[in-house]
Amino acid sequence: MSTFVLVHGAWHGAWCWERVVPLLESHGHRVIAPDLPGMGQDRTPFANVTLEGWARFVADLARQQEEPIILVGHSRAGIVVSQAAEYVPDRIQTLVYLAAFLVPDGCTLLDTMRRIPPRPESKDSLVFAPDGATSTIAPDAVKRVFYNTTPNEWVARAAALSGPEPMVSFTTPLQVTDERYGSVDRVYIECTQDRAIAPQLQSMMVADMPCREVVTMDTDHSPFYSAPDLLAAHLLAIAANRPLVNHAGSAGDDDLSHLGAR
Repeated sequence: MSTFVLVHGAWHGAWCWERVVPLLESHGHRVIAPDLPGMGQDRTPFANVTLEGWARFVADLARQQEEPIILVGHSRAGIVVSQAAEYVPDRIQTLVYLAAFLVPDGCTLLDTMRRIPPRPESKDSLVFAPDGATSTIAPDAVKRVFYNTTPNEWVARAAALSGPEPMVSFTTPLQVTDERYGSVDRVYIECTQDRAIAPQLQSMMVADMPCREVVTMDTDHSPFYSAPDLLAAHLLAIAANRPLVNHAGSAGDDDLSHLGAR
């Protein structure tokens, strides 16, 4: 059995994994889905939040486990798990980038976002604090940008639970090396209906930083809510070291036996 550590993306918290955790646990795996410092229910002041602090928080979780972990990062968490892998490469079995930012050394998340023009759907999707230090998702952008294939009841839940994001996460350069970070196995899960990180950008990132496998999901940016069974099946395949299977399914797909789901 494997240990999964699931790291949430921007404006989110541990809550976003609630549909996936029990599916992985039902197969006997251990699952840890923490709030990053300052996010979700964690009350760390945003003034004390840094990319390094987030990455060391995740690295410490990896050190505490009995075996190397499968470390999953969604969206903004791509930079967090990459930096954590630099600190503890020997404690990570596989890095899984779920519609996540795959950023090279010396670059920032914002640098990567600017590689392609913004999508029309993302216009006015964020509301910035007066000091510019944090942002929140505009209410009408929750479904439009992040949850466009998700059932409405889960969109409403996400809208109620999402919170501020410290903008330092967008502007801090990643610092990784080929010797440490580059030694860790990588898998990318791309989402073809993603309006937050355009599929074109996902493809560009993977072309620049190849992963062992790339699997495609025909979902929005948030398959943990829109297609949790299919996402869990892909993660189970990674844990079992089985080849990943591209699959066009989304929410409501109930024939996942070929992917190892129950």
